Amino acid sequence: MALNIPEHAAKAKLAEAGVKVPGGQVATTPEAVLRVASRLGPVMVKAQVPMGGRGKSGGIRSPRTPDEAFSAAVDLLGSRLGGHRVAGVLVEERIPVAAELYAAVLNHPAGPARRVVLSERGGVDIEDTARTDPGLIRTLDIDPRADLPPETALGFAIEAGVGVAAPAVADVLVRMYRLQRDSDAELLEVNPLAVTGSGGVVALDCKLVVDGAAAPRRPSLAAAAAPEPLTGRERRARELGLQFVELGGDIGVLANGAGLTMTTMDVIAHLGGRPANFLEIGGDAYTKARPALELVLAHDGVRSLVVNFCGAFARTDVMVEGLTGAWLELRPSVPAFFTIDGTGSSEARRMLRRRLGLEPYPTMDGAIEAAIRAAGGGAA
Repeated sequence: MALNIPEHAAKAKLAEAGVKVPGGQVATTPEAVLRVASRLGPVMVKAQVPMGGRGKSGGIRSPRTPDEAFSAAVDLLGSRLGGHRVAGVLVEERIPVAAELYAAVLNHPAGPARRVVLSERGGVDIEDTARTDPGLIRTLDIDPRADLPPETALGFAIEAGVGVAAPAVADVLVRMYRLQRDSDAELLEVNPLAVTGSGGVVALDCKLVVDGAAAPRRPSLAAAAAPEPLTGRERRARELGLQFVELGGDIGVLANGAGLTMTTMDVIAHLGGRPANFLEIGGDAYTKARPALELVLAHDGVRSLVVNFCGAFARTDVMVEGLTGAWLELRPSVPAFFTIDGTGSSEARRMLRRRLGLEPYPTMDGAIEAAIRAAGGGAA
């Protein structure tokens, strides 16, 4: 799971990297907000929750006086935004803005590269800009083994049309690039990157998403990460050591390994179905077949189940033995559709026929198409 770093902690990392951010402080009570606002002057009060669109959702306030900041804190603290409880707010100085830019550094979604993104039109409407005027969003792909040279960043900023702020923007991009790389981040986004009247730039907001696998290498970031809102079943899965995410579909998914599980979900969606969950039982999780199966079937909307096992080091016959044993104990009424390949697959298929009287499908597509039909969908 990716680690979503709260805005205040992400801005602290930006500041350490040499990027200017507004002065401010996190507060957890209205009284503390009042004290900070009285000291800083005009402020912004920002709910510290890991979600986009806080401005449009009422999570960012611009009070005119300390008393209004106090009232904003009363309204925000303890409320819920995007499934998250607001436990703290960031109170920071309000910066006069001449222009709002968008800047980001992310892992390229399609290959081994880092992508730098810059737009002269940032702020809350950046998604609309991406949809209606994509030419205003410029991208630059860099070999992940290389640095972003300052002169390349400057040329990129000039091409993006940021005007006299180009040198300052280029400097920020270089610093963001290094921070994204050195933090094992999947995404580092500043929106808006404000241009001041003097031509300087200030990061007014920051989104930092770190690769969850990097947590042992980045303990301070892992400790700062915002807790994810979990459903009851997701909490139960975490207690059991299972990777389980509830979704809104009607086709349950059981597979071994995160990659195979994601592929199974993608094919379900491609063929017109809707996956009900992510649940992988790779590694030693196959020993937890019964609770895993219970988690999937506890979803009231599940109308069929796809089981996709592919063995390499893990043996599919061992996985099928555990799952069929759980099936015989629970005796669910939901129809299941299996596909089994790899190490131990011949014995696994025989075991499935002998124990459950089910014939495994020769291909993943075939099993998924059958599951979609059983769920009442129209598979291609």
